[in-house]
Amino acid sequence: MMDLVQEFLSGSPVNLERIPGTDGLGDCILLRAGPNRDEPCTLVLSHLDTVHPVGTLAKLPIRQEGDRLYGPGVYDMKGGAYLALHAFRDVTRAASASRPVTFLVTSDEEIGSPMTRPIIEDLARSSAYTLVTEPARDGGKIVTSRKGVGRFDVHVEGRPAHAGSRHQDGRSAIREAARLILAVEGMTDYGRGVTTTVGLVNGGTAVNTIPQHCQFTIDLRVTNAADGEACSAAILALQSGNSDVAVHVTGGMNRPPYERSPGVIELFEKAQAIAAEIGFDLLDIPQSGGGSDGNFTAALGVPTLDGLGIDGDGAHTLHEYGLLSSIAPRRELMRRLLESL
Repeated sequence: MMDLVQEFLSGSPVNLERIPGTDGLGDCILLRAGPNRDEPCTLVLSHLDTVHPVGTLAKLPIRQEGDRLYGPGVYDMKGGAYLALHAFRDVTRAASASRPVTFLVTSDEEIGSPMTRPIIEDLARSSAYTLVTEPARDGGKIVTSRKGVGRFDVHVEGRPAHAGSRHQDGRSAIREAARLILAVEGMTDYGRGVTTTVGLVNGGTAVNTIPQHCQFTIDLRVTNAADGEACSAAILALQSGNSDVAVHVTGGMNRPPYERSPGVIELFEKAQAIAAEIGFDLLDIPQSGGGSDGNFTAALGVPTLDGLGIDGDGAHTLHEYGLLSSIAPRRELMRRLLESL
């Protein structure tokens, strides 16, 4: 995928840096173009990785049905990267960017951006605005706020014993984990926009053995930084109710909340006015529960617009599709944003 980006921009007046992947991850590409002035840039973020494993094409083949293009990752977010790269190339060739433009194309967003988060945050500190090409929502709406995301791993260790002859000597890690799981799930508070989910559980060694080990994962979503700190502290402080059973918790906030600040509202209104000139209504959703690389930039105070990619539906599913008719107007919106911000 990164080779295709490099080939696509061949011959364009763009400074291209290939960033080698680490820890088994793919490469990333950093693009710089626009006026050669010492001023904050417009930062564009796209990712080319997908949640779909190798072999998904057999279940979700690339096909077109009317306005719908089906395929793994076409909506989230190959379509958004495609239209943004076209807009970026248009602007660089016409030398029409209003300020320097930095475009980072990443390979690890779907697993929390472990390699690229420091790069994104470093670029954000010298940026005036951030534009993220994640897919549009609910019929073309863009994203102006996202929940923060926390990820935690819990390991419970008890004492093994034969389930028949020495049951009283055992201390079940699964039993203690079950108690903790109920406590964690009980932290969910829809009124505050806080959700806690135990999504993976693994434990035990044999059906006739008191389980010594049990592990489970926790997904935390919050709307603001204060709730992120409070909920993270509560999860990290989980303790066993049995002195013979140990509990070890690791993790923390993976993505800070992306809040709808005055700067975000002002940027959205500019984009809304440009969209009206192009000929379509641009609306935003109240808040997205999913995280993106826009969380990192918004948390640093950089006005951020997200969901500027292709319209469609079915992200992370086997019925994923993008709407071909949404590409041209959203490409034009991206081009106009790069020319006017």
